[in-house]
Amino acid sequence: MRKHAGDAASLMRALSHEARLRVLCDLVGGERTAGDLVQRSGLGQSALSQHLTKLREEGLVATRREAQSIYYRIADPRAARVLALLYEIYCKG
Repeated sequence: MRKHAGDAASLMRALSHEARLRVLCDLVGGERTAGDLVQRSGLGQSALSQHLTKLREEGLVATRREAQSIYYRIADPRAARVLALLYEIYCKG
């Protein structure tokens, strides 16, 4: 753990913001467009864009462009595993 403590701390910092956590939870089921994430998250487009930029900088999400739409997906399998565990603990049931 000591060797990867910095990486783990970076992931926890990204997940510690409620809005970013909600966005990542929305991406657990697969990729979504920015417009879809705006609707699902309840965030304004500007705020969502800032959070997605932070998540991209941290390497947690990746994008692809298709025509006019930008699709976001979880890029880090470790983040996906942590989110799956959080879902199991807090959302199941």
